[in-house]
Amino acid sequence: MEVERAYREWEVALEWAPFFLDPSIPPEGRIRTPTTTAETPPSAMELRAETLGIKFTRGRTFQPHTHRALEAGEWVSEHGDAEQVLEYHRRLFRAHFTDHENLMDLDVLAREATAAGLDGAALRAALESGALVEAVDGGIAQANAIGVTAIPTFIFDGKYAVVGAHEYPTFERVLEQLGARRRETPLPQPPEPPRA
Repeated sequence: MEVERAYREWEVALEWAPFFLDPSIPPEGRIRTPTTTAETPPSAMELRAETLGIKFTRGRTFQPHTHRALEAGEWVSEHGDAEQVLEYHRRLFRAHFTDHENLMDLDVLAREATAAGLDGAALRAALESGALVEAVDGGIAQANAIGVTAIPTFIFDGKYAVVGAHEYPTFERVLEQLGARRRETPLPQPPEPPRA
C-alpha cells in the first residue's frame, strides 16, 4: 500500500478510521453477480493493486456487511502496535479480495488477528459482546460529517483529504507541503507472508 510506504519513510502516524461504503448491504450480506470473468482484461486498478501485493480474484458472489470487520479493525487499533495494525489490514484485504472470505465470519477475523500477532480469542470476545459497535458507529458518523464519500480517503493533519488510491508521489507531495520530516532511516518492510 502506498500509504504504508509513506508511513515507513516519513515521521507520521497512521490511524485507521471506519467508513461504511455501502450501507444498503443488509446485515446478513447479499449475493452479487460478478462483474468480471477470467477472460475480462484486468483493469488499471487490478494491475496496480498487484504491484502492491493485492491480487483481485474474480468471481466473488457474496458481498459481506462489513460492520463487524470495522469493529475488528477498531479493536486491532486499540490493542495492536503499528506493525500489527498494518499486518491485520493487509491480511483482511487478501482475505476479501484474493481469497473471497466472508468478513462477517468471526473465525476469519479472529484467525487474521492471531496471524498478525494479536489475541484472536480476545478479539472474538469483544466482537461477540458488541463492545465496539458504538465506537464504529461514531467513527462512521464522523466520516459522514466531514464529507467522506469514498474509500480510501486519507486525512492529513486533520484537515486535508486525498481521495482515492493514489501513487506514492501524491503522498510525498502532501507530506512535504505539510512540513513532515523524512525518517533518517526508513522503517523496514515486513517479510512477505507465506502463501497457502
